[in-house]
Amino acid sequence: MNLAFHGTADDKPRLPGSLHVNRMLSQWLEFSAEGFVTARPGKVELGQGILTALSQIVAEELDVALARVRLLPATTGTSPNEAVTSGSLSVQESGMALRHASADARGIFLSVISQRSGVSPEDIRVEDGAFIGPAGPLGSYWELAGQGLLEAEASPDARPKAPGARRLAGTSQPRLDLPAKLFGQGRFIHDLRLPGMLHARMIRPPAPGATLIDLAPTDARLVRDGGFLAVLAATEAEAERAAGRLRPRWSPGTGLPENTEAWLRAAPGEDSVVEARGETAPATITREFHRPYFTHASVGLCCAVALWEGATVQVWSHTQGPYNLRADLAKALKLPPENIVVRHAEGAGCYGHNGADDVALDAALCARAVPGTPVRALWTRAEELAYGPQSPAMLVRVEATTDEAGLITHWASHVRSNGHSGRPGRGAVATLLAAPWIEGGQPMPASINPPVAGGGGAQRNAIPGYDFPNLYVGLTRITDMPIRTSALRGLGALIHVWAIESVMDELAERAGMDPVEYRLRHLSDPRARVVLEKAADMAGWPGEGMGVAVARYKNLGAWCAVVARVEAEERVRCRHLWIAADMGEVINPDGAVNQLEGGALHGVSVALHERTRHDGTRIISDSWAEYPVLRFADVPAVTTALIQRPDERPLGAGEASMAPAIAAIAGGIFSALGTRPRRLPFTPENL
Repeated sequence: MNLAFHGTADDKPRLPGSLHVNRMLSQWLEFSAEGFVTARPGKVELGQGILTALSQIVAEELDVALARVRLLPATTGTSPNEAVTSGSLSVQESGMALRHASADARGIFLSVISQRSGVSPEDIRVEDGAFIGPAGPLGSYWELAGQGLLEAEASPDARPKAPGARRLAGTSQPRLDLPAKLFGQGRFIHDLRLPGMLHARMIRPPAPGATLIDLAPTDARLVRDGGFLAVLAATEAEAERAAGRLRPRWSPGTGLPENTEAWLRAAPGEDSVVEARGETAPATITREFHRPYFTHASVGLCCAVALWEGATVQVWSHTQGPYNLRADLAKALKLPPENIVVRHAEGAGCYGHNGADDVALDAALCARAVPGTPVRALWTRAEELAYGPQSPAMLVRVEATTDEAGLITHWASHVRSNGHSGRPGRGAVATLLAAPWIEGGQPMPASINPPVAGGGGAQRNAIPGYDFPNLYVGLTRITDMPIRTSALRGLGALIHVWAIESVMDELAERAGMDPVEYRLRHLSDPRARVVLEKAADMAGWPGEGMGVAVARYKNLGAWCAVVARVEAEERVRCRHLWIAADMGEVINPDGAVNQLEGGALHGVSVALHERTRHDGTRIISDSWAEYPVLRFADVPAVTTALIQRPDERPLGAGEASMAPAIAAIAGGIFSALGTRPRRLPFTPENL
């Protein structure tokens, strides 16, 4: 990740995480006379439990009770700009920023107390925010609140606690955000109600590329801007009925590829080399792997609220990047960014780029038509499944060469895919759904791939973690984008880990070796070896219907190994998952396990069920019946182990397990059926 994009010169002394480009301590922390410390992270809660982990970090470094920490939702203009909450980077970037800022703040307050009391800092301890000297209390954070002590840049000399001195970070703490959600206390954006609020229902083009030709007269309260069309009403039900009465006429769409695999082979694109070293050689085996388009399928629908007053607009959104969303709203609405305030409000959660940013523009366009009146825009299930950004279809070709002992000497792979990032705020043209439709809107730009140094997109995890002396990895980013694509949990790692591990399994069989032993023969990374051996031991490897996979997420993040046990009846079912992960320092073990298990179950759903379908004109998988996901009755048992390393830097958990779970299920299918899957999902027709 290039942290310099926030606008701060990168030539200052390096500070941890996002603190380097948001250097003022007052951006992050504030003490109150009432006995609380307020933290303002720029990362947002998406259901991953980040509020709890960040609160633990702050409470640890300041020596205050966890209950004293208040985390404010990210808001443009007041919160630090931490770009996007994605890539399993929240603890690495925001957590380490808050750790350093809190340690620095503790040192500043301790210095002031020492100067005022004449007691040496070494003789002062902090107990729940109170400074205690040999003779008794000397003051507290709360007594010094409001004196501007944090109006300073963070010092690179601040020293957070040593791992052995931590008492709160590293312990399981109950999720701070769950009680309100469990007891229906209105924590979600869907529960937000403002006085006089109207409800909007959007009317979408029936197919990609279709444009609005005309509209029959209507008594509905209509909002129209170019091809953007919506109705407003006092209630959601009234808006739904009014939208159903409209009879717009649309032009034909541009069409969708009838055969996705054939289209992937032939579509124009930009070629690049991801990694190349050593020589080439004739392949021992050549295999291809295909995955279809699929989508986020969030149970909670995308929602936003907007209020337009004068030349300014406020937007409440469950966006993953408030500042990035503000940037694209400014482009689409032709407003200065400072005239837009984006306030984060929690939604139902999503890993990757769903329609949260899109619906924010919908709400803003509708609110502009009724100044002074708040407008709530809520997507339908059909919009959620068919109009949100899709995870790209991908095609991977792998060639491998082995020596006389069956060990791999040469590896080559090539991936063809659209880009995996169409997030807002990263280019000159807005990438929000409605932006091209409004008057003066520009065509949707083709999605991009982040560079490998930042984790990559289509090329994510394409470089194997094994010790192959000769390696070539190529990429074709397809620039034709018939279906809008963007990030979904794991990005390209989902197909690459599966492809790599499948070929490893097949070559192990050819060499007459156990799949785990074969991997270990090619694996010098000690942390990868530990998680692989741990998962295998937990599962009682080998066993009938078992498959195994190991990978380091993005080749930069957490190490994770998964063993899956599957049963093949009229369709494949995953019965048990064993997960071993090394995330370095773990702030909240219970939260980490939750994330690893959630990611693996997401992998089960993608592996066995999910696929976007279209009829050549439009996406037709726009209901739960047409877009099935993993049901509760089919959730496998999950056993998880953390390899905790408190002396190592923390790494994220949210995405590390998904790709290995898919790959392990594929291996389990071969063990159960003798068939190696080459196409996702692993449904009867694809097997």
